[in-house]
Amino acid sequence: MTLLRRSSVAAAAVAVSSLVGVQVHAKPVVQVFNTGITEAEVDQMQKGWCDAVLAISAAYQDGGYDAGRAKAAAVIDSAYAYNYGPVAFKPTYATGAGTFRTTRDGALAYFVGPDPSIALYRGKKLGFATYRHWVKCEIKDEVVQLFGNTANTMGQVILTDSDGQTAEPEKTWTFLREIDGSIRIVLHHSSAPFDAR
Repeated sequence: MTLLRRSSVAAAAVAVSSLVGVQVHAKPVVQVFNTGITEAEVDQMQKGWCDAVLAISAAYQDGGYDAGRAKAAAVIDSAYAYNYGPVAFKPTYATGAGTFRTTRDGALAYFVGPDPSIALYRGKKLGFATYRHWVKCEIKDEVVQLFGNTANTMGQVILTDSDGQTAEPEKTWTFLREIDGSIRIVLHHSSAPFDAR
């Protein structure tokens, strides 16, 4: 064997032995890419929505329109996906050109007003969350569907005001887990129970 060849073999043997000596037996970093929404997370989102409506109503009662509007803006920014794109939002009593609220401003008008598309709130700084003093809110789901990173629900929201009167709008929601891990409302359809009389 030539001197050059022997030194190459020796260098290779040293390199291999140094690699063997450096082996680390630490556990690998495990990354879970499961973006599935759980039923518990759906329940949490719905409870959060109810709590938010009550908080907006209370802020309006305690601090007036500006306080209610500030609370509604914070709720919309944290619960709805308007920061990511349009939301398919159809409020209960909306009509005409204002029926669908694909923008944050449209949702804000619905929750606290002013909302010229709804006769009950027209010309007033009132919206769904502020025209009555809501003190209780509960969800009664008829359907919950989990589809990985989205979930659909359909059922009733039962709201009670400070006079003990109730409203029971029918709600359909779609929740989406965004790329940042947050869960947001991307579809919100609300309607009043049909009166066949």
